[in-house]
Amino acid sequence: MPRREVLLIGEMIDAAEQAQILVSGRDVDTLAADRQLRDALLWNFTVLGFKRAHPSVNWARPSQLRNRIVHGCWSIDLDILHATASDDLPAFVTELKAVLADIETSRRGARLGVTPCPGRITPSTGMTRTAAQTRISGSRQRGRYT
Repeated sequence: MPRREVLLIGEMIDAAEQAQILVSGRDVDTLAADRQLRDALLWNFTVLGFKRAHPSVNWARPSQLRNRIVHGCWSIDLDILHATASDDLPAFVTELKAVLADIETSRRGARLGVTPCPGRITPSTGMTRTAAQTRISGSRQRGRYT
């Protein structure tokens, strides 16, 4: 996954955590009365709405909420934003952090040149061999090196 995607997911995690902080200990009336607070909350929700292709995350809901905020500003229900920030965002942050950890693990393996080759277990160690190790081993068995 490109570096830009990793940065964007990091920004989404930050925005979700910030939205939770903004509503923590505040009721909807406080949000309605404080324009800066409300605008900050709305901004953080717009950051969450950028769809990314990762099957473990339900991107539809944040994207729909973002579109509602961006394109229907006069019909935003602060009760929904407050409830979403309080109740739904903690689980969403957990999902995003799992995606980020998965990406980092994949990138670390790619930097090291390790690509797991499923189904090829070495008899002596019982460990999975990398694709490169399998290619080298296979070509040696055939008597040529490619």
